[in-house]
Amino acid sequence: MREHRLTIRLSEQWGEGLVSVVQGEELDLDVRLESVHEGILVTGEADSTYRGECGRCLNPIDAPVEVEFQELFAYPGEEANDFEVQDDHVDLETLVRDAVVLSLPFQPVCQPDCPGLDPETGERLTESAGKEQVAPVDPRWAALQQITDQGNAAE
Repeated sequence: MREHRLTIRLSEQWGEGLVSVVQGEELDLDVRLESVHEGILVTGEADSTYRGECGRCLNPIDAPVEVEFQELFAYPGEEANDFEVQDDHVDLETLVRDAVVLSLPFQPVCQPDCPGLDPETGERLTESAGKEQVAPVDPRWAALQQITDQGNAAE
């Protein structure tokens, strides 16, 4: 068994969409390699930071990403395997990249209760929260609104 701690600077961006781990970001790996009968069992953790935009209000996001992974790198043989030992080495790049990218949020938000943008003005609702918000009346319900207004005036 061997244990390694590595810090790697990414040579390319990992991920697409609203957030990704950008090129040049550091990735901390804590990896344990164990020799087993079928091959080499790799267990580890990867820590980094993803950057992007909130899916609701478009504020910048900068948050940590932490993933755990485990995979068996099989010795070359008759069976086809996704991961194989090549010349007594294992290539962890695909395994770690897939684990990190799959753990990125699909619809990231800057805060759990982010209200987003005002559909009419385009302002961030967190900035204009102090203003009185009046919901427009749907024209199909205008007749019922008049009845309600008459009832309030009679009281």
